[in-house]
Amino acid sequence: MVKPEDLSVVDFFQKRTGYRVKSFLTSKSNLDNLIGNAYSQSLSGEISGVLKRGGKDADEGGGVRLVTADTISQIIKEPKIVEIVRKILEHAVRLRASDIHIEPQENITRIRYRIDGILEEKLTLDKEYHAALVSRIKILSGMKIDEKRIPQDGRFNFSSEFGEVDLRISSLPTVNGEKIVMRLLKKSEKVPTLQELGIRAKALTVLEEAVRIPHGIVLATGPTGSGKTTTLYSLLTMINTPRVNIVTLEDPVEYQMAGVNQVQINPQAGLTFASGLRSFLRQDPNIIMVGEIRDEETALLAVQASLTGHLVFSTVHTNSAAGALPRLLDMGAEPFLLASSMTAAIGQRVVRKICDKCKAPYVPESSVYQDVAKVLGGYLDGWVKSNPEKVALAAESKVPFVLFKGQGCEKCSHSGYSGRVGVYEVLRVSEKIAKLIMERSDAASVERAAMEDGMIIMKQDGYLKALDGLTTIEEVIRVAQV
Repeated sequence: MVKPEDLSVVDFFQKRTGYRVKSFLTSKSNLDNLIGNAYSQSLSGEISGVLKRGGKDADEGGGVRLVTADTISQIIKEPKIVEIVRKILEHAVRLRASDIHIEPQENITRIRYRIDGILEEKLTLDKEYHAALVSRIKILSGMKIDEKRIPQDGRFNFSSEFGEVDLRISSLPTVNGEKIVMRLLKKSEKVPTLQELGIRAKALTVLEEAVRIPHGIVLATGPTGSGKTTTLYSLLTMINTPRVNIVTLEDPVEYQMAGVNQVQINPQAGLTFASGLRSFLRQDPNIIMVGEIRDEETALLAVQASLTGHLVFSTVHTNSAAGALPRLLDMGAEPFLLASSMTAAIGQRVVRKICDKCKAPYVPESSVYQDVAKVLGGYLDGWVKSNPEKVALAAESKVPFVLFKGQGCEKCSHSGYSGRVGVYEVLRVSEKIAKLIMERSDAASVERAAMEDGMIIMKQDGYLKALDGLTTIEEVIRVAQV
């Protein structure tokens, strides 16, 4: 209890349970974590309770009737279907899930949550409920419930005691039925700083210098779900003042930012990244953020905008920071224009953080020492000099360094991980890099030149974070292995 001296509560539990209750003091955060863990484990039980309370259908005399075109409109309004959808959403918000997957299998419906970047199965339902469940979600998100042959998109808001979220819904027809994926975007969540994201040392300095230049292009690169847009929001927050006009073109708008003119693309109405960017140039902007450069027209417009005195932020789907430059050249950007407009490129991935509550040091195998020494090179000596406490801890075990891992506890649902942090590489477009762009050099040549200029690559940044006890070597290899 947060207040174990509250005898009325103790007396209440003793009367209700018939047991003698012994109370102990704990913090509110610890109690919230325990409740959250118990809550996540009870999802199946709660849904089962909802279905039992639903009772028997009058026309079948027992069980749950099969959903048909004639009965769907009645079933999706039934309290049990409404309650199941609410429970699924409540649990997702409580567990900090970023996505909910509702997947039809041959005989069951599987429900999975993506938590800290990893999908976890949380519930299976009888296949009989699938059509009603999907139809209920489609109604909430403004989709056509009678259209099941093509993918659809929708959105709605959901509010509970655990917070308010904006949901982006996508439906996809599969051989077993329609699959639903719901992306959860927290409305109250503030934009993190670059330091909170995990950008530090020289990478942080390069980005701080890049955003002070009033023109040029700053690109974030990486696969889907690697946090590119969040990084760009952090950069925008740094320079968001009443003295500049910031306009963004996004798909979708993930954070609401005060003082920023945010536009969501609408391809059906003709508002694409390219057409929107063309219109933005007539809006007297200082800073432009384009959600993604995905075609030649958008690439050329972004380069043109930067050359006419605008600071442009955008994202590109490439595996590394160096790969962004050849990618834009492939899209048709002229080398001499790109060399003079590019300021910096950020390559990034997201790794799970070790749970603070159950983190413990361990001595890794000898092969790990060799791998870390090979990847980090001279950076390992620098880390040793700046971390005497961790080196002293390793000396007790007569090893060069120790690593950390989570033992598993209630807070992290026994996974050993809680939360996420980014691993980054930030490429500054120096004169040497600009010359390589002019020569249309490949990504490997650009990366070598950047490393000679002092760029730390993603895997090196990840290994340094593992030495610091933020994440594990296994996590870094999972996301940053080339």
